[in-house]
Amino acid sequence: MTLPTRKSGTIPGATVARLPIYHRVLTSLAAQGVTSVSSEELAVACGVTAAKLRKDLSHLGSFGTRGVGYEVAFLSYHIARELGITKSRGLVIVGMGNLGRALASYRAFVARGFHVVGVFDRDPRVVGTSFINGTESLTVQAIDELAVTVAKSDAQIGVITTPGESAQDVADSMIAAGLVSILNFAPVVLAVPENVEVRKVDLAVELQILAFHEHSLDESDQSDLPRVGIA
Repeated sequence: MTLPTRKSGTIPGATVARLPIYHRVLTSLAAQGVTSVSSEELAVACGVTAAKLRKDLSHLGSFGTRGVGYEVAFLSYHIARELGITKSRGLVIVGMGNLGRALASYRAFVARGFHVVGVFDRDPRVVGTSFINGTESLTVQAIDELAVTVAKSDAQIGVITTPGESAQDVADSMIAAGLVSILNFAPVVLAVPENVEVRKVDLAVELQILAFHEHSLDESDQSDLPRVGIA
């Protein structure tokens, strides 16, 4: 089957953010032996409306057959191609605390098109220690070895899991090593050149947003209580 040509123009950021969700659901459907799926079924599984799903996919090209739906394997591959994960992309992780080790040991990375090629830390007590990542062992390297590892491996994305005060120096080291894609878990805003893409993940902020919603529910419950006036 010939792959459809992407429509001209930039894919909206909101659409790009939903493509990994579509790909994950399609991958799960394929694993279950599902060969075709309607836009309505796929939309429900992805938590979006069918109209939004169809609009998102229209930015990539023409998909689906009326009365039949989408071919799961074909659509999954095409979205993976758009995301750039038809080949595995290497990650380097700097900061081998609890979060860094958890990410380095996350087995789902491989299924999603990523693999860890190096882990680093500045603490001499941590450098040289090893732990199991799936079926292989990873040894924590000194941050000074980052550039060499990036140069000799297929590392394309840097992940920062250090405390905030170290994050900018780590980002500078990653950029100097040639990385232009960074996932930042540190609670700071990084200053980077325009050609460097940074995605920030702040778990505390996400929890605060959830706390806001919980607080709103509490306020709503309180508003239903009878008000007692003072005579």
